[in-house]
Amino acid sequence: MPTQDAIRAAADRIAPHIRRTPVITLSPAETGLENPLVLKLEQLQVTGSFKPRGAFNRILSAEVPKAGVIAASGGNHGLAVAHAAQVLGIKAEIFVPEIAAEAKRARIAATGATLTVGGPTYNEARMASETRAAETGALIVHAYDQDEVLAGQGTIGMELEADAPDLTHVAVAAGGGGLYGGIASWYRNRVQMVIAEPEECPTLFMAGFAGQPIDAPAGGIAADSLGARRVGDLAFEVMMEVGGRSVVLQDMVIRNTQRWLWDRLRVVAEPGGATALAAVLGGAWTPPKGARIGVVVCGANCDPGSVVE
Repeated sequence: MPTQDAIRAAADRIAPHIRRTPVITLSPAETGLENPLVLKLEQLQVTGSFKPRGAFNRILSAEVPKAGVIAASGGNHGLAVAHAAQVLGIKAEIFVPEIAAEAKRARIAATGATLTVGGPTYNEARMASETRAAETGALIVHAYDQDEVLAGQGTIGMELEADAPDLTHVAVAAGGGGLYGGIASWYRNRVQMVIAEPEECPTLFMAGFAGQPIDAPAGGIAADSLGARRVGDLAFEVMMEVGGRSVVLQDMVIRNTQRWLWDRLRVVAEPGGATALAAVLGGAWTPPKGARIGVVVCGANCDPGSVVE
């Protein structure tokens, strides 16, 4: 579990390469909730998702070999690693599953990284990338299960607390759990975490019931960003120590929230990016009276036409 000092060090390390994303406060009249809602607009981050925070921190914390870096990803993490490698002038090889969106593949390839389709799902792509790393000696930048990655993602919590210090609850989407693990590591027990997952890829939800990480389904509209086969060990350890309310929701609720974000705020969010807000607005989680809620909108890498209809 990253310490606050580790997260502060990560913030200093990655500051030249990322954006401090803004927050926006929505009134009850805008949302239908009893209290204002604070959105952390992390879809405005470089590469269109929160992932560069962890990617840059992992790479800048390590001695990168001549073979460069390697990563597996449904798209967003791979794009973040490829972007970081381009900025830092090192080689990158990215493995994606067949379900990776074409928009994400194209952006990865545009960085100059080597792009390989490594199987039907993220898990197969991950295994293929690890085999390749053993052959080349490249530095593995894991999508969610490395200390440096969690510390990088934890900088979101650090910024959110500084900009909205009175929050009682913070809602995040979860796939492998890196975003949750990092933010929860920053807040510890100062807020209650709300962990939102599509019912077709509920890794943390199932791990919580089983008492350990187990294989979960990896389907639905958010599978290219939240479709890890199982939650990372680090995120699971954080959940066991810090806790949080885990909820699942239907794909249609996520899709409706994508359209709500566009209609009300002119914000384009991919399905995974809208999942946390969908849990709050769609009723999967009912805020207690007096709750002051923050929500991370964590990604925007999708075809805008899928949202703007």
